[in-house]
Amino acid sequence: MQSQSSKSGVVYAAIAYVMWGILPLFWNLLGEIDAGHLLAHRIVWSFVTMILVVLLLGKIRPFFKQIKDLFSDKRAFWGLFAASLTVSLNWLVFIWAVNSGHVLQSSLGYYINPLISILLAMIVLKEKSTRLQIVSFILAALGVIYLTFSYGVFPWVSFLLAISFAVYGLLKKVVTIPPMFGLTIETMFVTPLAILYLLFVPAAHSDPIPTGTAIILFLSGAATAAPLLLFAHGARRLSLTQIGLLQYIGPTLMLLLGVTLFGEAFTHAHLIAFSCIWGALVLYTISGIRLKRLTTKQLNQAQTAK
Repeated sequence: MQSQSSKSGVVYAAIAYVMWGILPLFWNLLGEIDAGHLLAHRIVWSFVTMILVVLLLGKIRPFFKQIKDLFSDKRAFWGLFAASLTVSLNWLVFIWAVNSGHVLQSSLGYYINPLISILLAMIVLKEKSTRLQIVSFILAALGVIYLTFSYGVFPWVSFLLAISFAVYGLLKKVVTIPPMFGLTIETMFVTPLAILYLLFVPAAHSDPIPTGTAIILFLSGAATAAPLLLFAHGARRLSLTQIGLLQYIGPTLMLLLGVTLFGEAFTHAHLIAFSCIWGALVLYTISGIRLKRLTTKQLNQAQTAK
């Protein structure tokens, strides 16, 4: 049962990261809207999308019960509230980076992200790592450090993206609320602020939003909700360390988009650093296979002993 749950977790998380990896294509269609207003629209339409999902699935009564239970559990309430703030920060930085020509910095941020997730797993959740996994972590860290110093300036975009989403992943791991209700409540927390922003903060462009752009803005709710729901389902079935490994899918796709479609330069420094990161992935995968074989062997021995 645990193995089956882990397999489904891998599928959910992998699809989520593929969707996140190609998301720059979506936000690039809305480049004429400033990051603040785009974030506000993203929050509002994500909340609308999730409410529609709850209604269509006939889950409105359980949803209100979940809200009632949440207000009686301070730990879960503040954990989910913190998750809503951290993911909103992540959205804002990512939108600004994509529409300001910093797709490679976004890619770097999501390469750093798994390293921080692994550190949080060891420090906060006390998850154990093998020696080979630690070596892979060090190798990946060296690659990231090399790439960081090659910029010549502190890549604050990358680190904000990395830290905010790693913390969000940790909060989603420890707050045990059904993913659909969790995401709905997260967006509910920040929707009033988003509406106030749209009403009272002047947009960079005062022209009316074209119909095509308005449709894309509405679809931003689904584009946001779908991968987050998949991620939440996956996160509950996997260790934070496993999540950290799968997170390399997203930045790799972003890297390819940045170089091939957005015309950003892929330098010799990028090649060295990314080679270190992919080498780390190979080591980490080998370690995971060995660990799985050892666990299976121990289970078989235990069953034979009985």
